[in-house]
Amino acid sequence: MNENLLKGSCEACRIDAPKVTNSEIESLMPQIPSWSILENDDIKKLVCSFAFLDYDQTVNFANSVTKLAEEEDHHPEIIIEWGKVTVSWWSHKIKGLHMNDFICAAKTDELLK
Repeated sequence: MNENLLKGSCEACRIDAPKVTNSEIESLMPQIPSWSILENDDIKKLVCSFAFLDYDQTVNFANSVTKLAEEEDHHPEIIIEWGKVTVSWWSHKIKGLHMNDFICAAKTDELLK
């Protein structure tokens, strides 16, 4: 499960911070099974879409992700549509995936519980 990720906290990401390795990605992805890795402009991102029954639920979830982002001082891309929120986590400074992204993805999943 993702208990270790849920216990983690984001650290300040520096421009020289290490990206997670492919081996680390392989061991972390099963902990966040609803997430996918998408690559755009050579930047890997964790992406997940969440479905809702109405716009109010959609916006409320997006606001919860915003609060999480502020608490962790790590900020995703959030796309709000009717009945759907798509969240993308990646570390802007290193142009790729850091452990922070996996921590925040796991915590995003927990917002629905």
